[in-house]
Amino acid sequence: MEIEYKNKRIEKVCTNASYAIKNYGDAMAKKIDQRIGEITAADSIEEMVRYGIGRCHPLHHNRQGQYAVDLCHPQRLIFEKKAHTVKIVIILEIDDYH
Repeated sequence: MEIEYKNKRIEKVCTNASYAIKNYGDAMAKKIDQRIGEITAADSIEEMVRYGIGRCHPLHHNRQGQYAVDLCHPQRLIFEKKAHTVKIVIILEIDDYH
């Protein structure tokens, strides 16, 4: 899938390892890089959910239409489909939504 980003800050965190390490630490930066690679390699979000890639799961209630993958507990990488396309996701944020 192709990846777009909600804003420049989240793009920098997801694409610049030294920036991610500075803001989240080494373990989290490695996990972010791993998850971005998994999203890029997947054919669809549905495939990620079906095969449990990164523990990908749909969110509910006020986050309907969004999905999350695990990072370092309790943080999650949250994303959504771009409009009605299957092959493009928009990375929204890194958050502990619990």
